[in-house]
Amino acid sequence: MNIELLVGNEEGTKVYLPAVQEGIEWSTERKNTPGKLVFKVLKDDILDFSEGSPVRLKVDGDNVFFGYVFKQQRSKDQIITVTAYDQLRYLKNKDTFAYEDKTASQVIQMIAEDYSLAVGTLEDTGHIIAFGTEMDTPLFDIVANALDQTLTTTGKLYVFYDDFGKLTLKSLSSMYVGVPGAYLMIDEETGENFDYTSSIDDNTYNKIKLTYDNEESGKREVYVAQDSSHMNTWGVLQYFGTLQKGENGQVKADALLKLYNSKTRNLKITNAFGDNRVRAGSMVVVNLDLGDVKLKNWMLVEKCRHTYKEGEHWMDLTLRGGEFVG
Repeated sequence: MNIELLVGNEEGTKVYLPAVQEGIEWSTERKNTPGKLVFKVLKDDILDFSEGSPVRLKVDGDNVFFGYVFKQQRSKDQIITVTAYDQLRYLKNKDTFAYEDKTASQVIQMIAEDYSLAVGTLEDTGHIIAFGTEMDTPLFDIVANALDQTLTTTGKLYVFYDDFGKLTLKSLSSMYVGVPGAYLMIDEETGENFDYTSSIDDNTYNKIKLTYDNEESGKREVYVAQDSSHMNTWGVLQYFGTLQKGENGQVKADALLKLYNSKTRNLKITNAFGDNRVRAGSMVVVNLDLGDVKLKNWMLVEKCRHTYKEGEHWMDLTLRGGEFVG
């Protein structure tokens, strides 16, 4: 396995190939979290970098990570533990935005232009958001709100991430790992262990109630969608929310019920054989006997942590799919 980790100086005039200790970790999460790279280097008289310095990681020629140093921790034996984040780290900034008639893709483009962030592929989400008003809100949440509204209206999930230094938005159909006939599969042979739970305690709702205060009529509009059979079995598990101007209340209530009216099943895979193509938002095939469920299905990676050592590459995955919610 060929690992190439480069670090630039603060001015961007020099590039270093530091002596890196074993155990480089690259972590991604699907929701509101920047990609993170943690590694340890030996301080010498030549190495000169600081917070803000660029970091690039390639493994076996694959572009894995591009970001910037945000934290250094030094020890007595001159070992520096470095934490770097990709561009998504800057979406922790708060701002105020008001927009009309924009898709989620256009909202991301708008934020990228304001903050001088590099943009790659932004697939067209299609759904026009009539009004968006965000006051003193993290940029992550502004993007997430636009994508959530797209999901609840169209039923289509999009993955937002940094692809080696460029903001990227893709539909799930673009996130399959592999090609027909050669898709990546996680099974008993490729994963060392798994942790599986089922529950109705988190993110399970059998009644959806949405309200909208109509300023023109002076009345509160209420929209409800519910599943009586699951209410009899589990009791009432209600989701309550408010609507923005221009949203179709009943369509959104029906869509939310479809999303949340089921058990949540959590699946975590540890020490699977590593594959550089896998990141949060990827779709992988999982073939496992979980006891009450024999699973052979596509699953969405919610969280992914890669560990690179000399001659070894492992990954831990948190997965969702069907009734699985990471």
